[in-house]
Amino acid sequence: MNKIQILAIGLIGFSTLGYSQDTITIGKKDLLEKAAARNLQTQLAQKNYQVAKADYQQSNALFLPNITASHTAISTTNPLMAFGSKLNQEILTASDFNPALLNDPDKTQNFATVISLQQPLLNADGLYERKAARSKMQAYQLQSERTQEYIQLEVSKAYMQLQLAYKAVTVLAKAKATAQANLKLVSNYFQQGLVQKTDVLNVQIRVNEVENQYQYAKSNIRNASDYLGFLIDEDSKDKIYKPSEALATTITVSTLTTKLPENRKDIQAMNESTSAYQKMYTSSKLHFLPRLNAFGSYELYDQTLFGTKAKGYVVGAQLSLSIFDGYQSIGKMAKAKAEYQKATLETEQYKKQSQLELNKTNRQLLDAENKVNLSKLAYEQSQEAYRIRQNRFAQGLEKTTDLLQSETQMIQKELEQLQAVFEYQFTQEYLVFLSE
Repeated sequence: MNKIQILAIGLIGFSTLGYSQDTITIGKKDLLEKAAARNLQTQLAQKNYQVAKADYQQSNALFLPNITASHTAISTTNPLMAFGSKLNQEILTASDFNPALLNDPDKTQNFATVISLQQPLLNADGLYERKAARSKMQAYQLQSERTQEYIQLEVSKAYMQLQLAYKAVTVLAKAKATAQANLKLVSNYFQQGLVQKTDVLNVQIRVNEVENQYQYAKSNIRNASDYLGFLIDEDSKDKIYKPSEALATTITVSTLTTKLPENRKDIQAMNESTSAYQKMYTSSKLHFLPRLNAFGSYELYDQTLFGTKAKGYVVGAQLSLSIFDGYQSIGKMAKAKAEYQKATLETEQYKKQSQLELNKTNRQLLDAENKVNLSKLAYEQSQEAYRIRQNRFAQGLEKTTDLLQSETQMIQKELEQLQAVFEYQFTQEYLVFLSE
């Protein structure tokens, strides 16, 4: 009993049934479309890409000017500020050079409107930082696309689990009917004095076992529906999904893929990420080169708010070089180098692990194919064995316990066959996922 019950529960996996809720028939294609549009994990991956894209857009400042405008109002008796304000306003007179006024000026008001412009001309390290930001953006874009492919695989798996769950319910419903028929037959034999009371009790125990498994199977369909609802971001509280296609009972042998594809999106993302770290390392080395920036400003001064009586401008260029910053740049370069080397090792490790997973999945597919063939043969043999024992039991040539054992074995082998088909189909899709 326990062996059959555990097998039935394991077969059904994420599967449930709730007859009090609305049953919605849905196809795999519709589920994939909804998951592509609504799945939360794919939306999070897309947001990561948008963040990286915004970081890259910020690097446009490397080529574009920085323009600011300000209006400042001051009131001062500071000797230097008062003299400078009058000079900017172009109202300075000879009397303002009186030492008494210079040392103790009256309150002076100044309103200044300044429009400033800064234009980068030469910034080698910034150029490589921009390239690194672009590689990072591309890496997140590839990761987003790979996440979409993974969610499609997960939806396919969940859909097959739902198919398997409904099929398991059908099998256990048939087992329930068989057990009840056997109970009726043995009860008639008991009334005729052909069997013992213990035989009737054994069959009743078997009926209860099948009933328990059947209820587990129905409730597990609800679990599968809830998981599918989660994948497509729908509230499945009052919904039960039913697959429009039944679980296939036959398999289609596919071609094995032995070499890891370099154009797989997650592999490309790892390569782009490594490239970003490489560019950041190059940028840290170029930080020691001089930078050239142009600047300019147009200034308006007056004694009144927003006045424009006095005007002037400043233009120029600045060549700057960081000579020593307390080993900050040297430490930054050492860190960037270590991060680049770490990213290179992580990419190499990921590729080797992916190749191992691909090799393992190829072997699993061959094992699953063999399991399907053997489980199908075992189920056919158990059917024949049960048919023979049932006929012999009707003739009084078999014990009740032998009949129950044969019936249990037949149900077990049918469930095992369904599980084997499911495992093969999912392994087949997983191999495609690893190969694209």
